Amino acid sequence: MAVSTHNAIGTVTLSSAQNQLTFSNIPQIYTDLVLVCVGKMSSGGDANQAITFNGDSSAVYSRQFMYGDGGGVFSGRTTTTTNLPFPYWNSTNPVTTIVQIGNYNSNVVYKTAISRNAGSSTVTAEAGQYRSTSPITSITLTGSTTFASGSTFSLYGVGANQLKASGGDIIVSDGTYWYHAFKTSGTFTPLSALTCHYLVVAGGGGSGQGAGSSGGGGAGGLRSTVGTTGGGGSLETALSLSANTAYTVTIGAGGAGGAPTASNGSNSTFSTITSTGGGRSGGANPNQNGASGGSGGGGGEQIGTYGTGGSGTTNQGYAGGAAGSATYRMGGGGGAGAVGAAGGAGTGNGGVGVLISALAAPTGTGMNGGYYAGGGGGAAGASAGVGGFGGGGMGGTNVMGSEGIINTGGGGGGSYVAVGTAGGSGLVIVRYAV
Repeated sequence: MAVSTHNAIGTVTLSSAQNQLTFSNIPQIYTDLVLVCVGKMSSGGDANQAITFNGDSSAVYSRQFMYGDGGGVFSGRTTTTTNLPFPYWNSTNPVTTIVQIGNYNSNVVYKTAISRNAGSSTVTAEAGQYRSTSPITSITLTGSTTFASGSTFSLYGVGANQLKASGGDIIVSDGTYWYHAFKTSGTFTPLSALTCHYLVVAGGGGSGQGAGSSGGGGAGGLRSTVGTTGGGGSLETALSLSANTAYTVTIGAGGAGGAPTASNGSNSTFSTITSTGGGRSGGANPNQNGASGGSGGGGGEQIGTYGTGGSGTTNQGYAGGAAGSATYRMGGGGGAGAVGAAGGAGTGNGGVGVLISALAAPTGTGMNGGYYAGGGGGAAGASAGVGGFGGGGMGGTNVMGSEGIINTGGGGGGSYVAVGTAGGSGLVIVRYAV
């Protein structure tokens, strides 16, 4: 596992003297904080400054201290104060002060701070406690007079592979990235500003009633910034997300099987990204034509009327195949990676999805080794079409086909009987660096 040491959160260098400064919106992703301050006061001799957390100036602080000034060593204790003293600074020489704050993001324990300084005529070490179980989200430094121009204050986070966001049904790390996989709708909330890659797969289309024969449902639209995106398009652009903002994740449902008419799959969304639900297949009257969608549904047949395949959405998926009259084989649903095969001359197989093993392997999602969004196979009276890699359902041979696989966006398999099959629900995966 990759290990982080001191990660810079923020630095302030004063361009003019000022009495107070605050680090706010501190990311809640580390185990400890380290504050490094180098500077002096504008006027006055050795004096303590003040540290408060979360804007809290109530009497919930205590400290033990020890200091030496060349004439002796002294120690003491205060149990109820309104701040933690910041070790001695003066206006003569720059002083370096280091403050380490442990378990700052815990909501269970009180917070501790250990500080030390060097460079003043007085050398000080202090151990303080903030008697609150609230996570520390801000730190305020207040001077006894004013901090001199040029003084620098830097805040660092310390920790190893700390989670940087919340949300998702599967949360794992491979040491290089964190992955949040959503199988159900929810919210993704970064704890700090993040650049996130994503996979957004919509619900697959259902297959229609097969009183004649129905085509395969089209796969849900697929948009990705990793590996391969749908429809042969260029990879999408990663999203820049803000800290402490809840971004909506919606997992599209698979379209219902037809009796008589199937339905398209539902859209999946992540933040500003929307993938379009897969198109339903054609079936018996009144709809032999496959519907357009993320990927298009395959064409169906009823009493000599042969439907066309629906079109796919640009950069999300491909078209479904048309029904063929020669052997009464119906069109396969389009997949994110290829068109559905036409019936008759071909077998009516569903279009293949796309392989994104970089997301599938760590999260345990996808089918056939990491494919997503395969089209459903078309139905036939003899040999039905197979579903495309990526969760597409198998077409039925004189029987009902199989449903698209959940959380793949696979299209429903075509049916040769009176009830169609449902498409598979969608999926969202978010990835960011540790």
